[in-house]
Amino acid sequence: MRFSATAPSQIVVVVPAHNEAAHLPACLRALATAALAVSAPVLTVVVLDSCDDGSEQLAGEFGPDVHFVSVEAGNVGAARAAGFAYARGIHDDDAATWYATTDADSQVDADWLVRMTAPGADMVLGVVRVPSWRNFSAAVVRRYLSAYRSGGPGHHHVHGANMGFRADAYWHVGGFRPLETGEDVDLVDRVKAAGLLVHRDSNLSVATSDRAEGRAPNGFAGHLRGLSRKAAS
Repeated sequence: MRFSATAPSQIVVVVPAHNEAAHLPACLRALATAALAVSAPVLTVVVLDSCDDGSEQLAGEFGPDVHFVSVEAGNVGAARAAGFAYARGIHDDDAATWYATTDADSQVDADWLVRMTAPGADMVLGVVRVPSWRNFSAAVVRRYLSAYRSGGPGHHHVHGANMGFRADAYWHVGGFRPLETGEDVDLVDRVKAAGLLVHRDSNLSVATSDRAEGRAPNGFAGHLRGLSRKAAS
């Protein structure tokens, strides 16, 4: 099964955020730069999930194409789902819309949306990189990089910080489920089970942080902490 491979006429990016006021401005500036590189209009939806750090005060600072919505889910899967449900209420032409999602502590490259929408796939999965290691030892960094590197143009990773999909494909499989962690892997598994085309691009990279305490249990930060424990043993 394949959905249409035509270029999208509109793009939606969802950014879940739980107490990310310190990271959101850099994230949104990077997304604004990526939006300039594509011809389709880009709507960014920031989902403030159970925030009490003043993140809502950023609303209005990034122009009319960046919308802030608030939920009290305490759940990254539910937050991502809420963002796309909100966007669908504005852009309901699923066949002409491309969805993408990243994280508030991440910064996309200027060609992120160009590369993501180019392959003609139903879903595109990229990778992440940590440009500045501050919270882990050199031994942990070496262990992480050794395990992470891919030998070819594809890869085996799944990151909510760097993934996109056709809107019709997303709704066809039921969208993100309200999972505290692994909501990205769960969505990919259902897309693959539906026989849709998944493109993996090891050159589609997003910069992210190496924070030791993550927002999702067993997420990227949890993976790094696990490597740290192994390095210390």
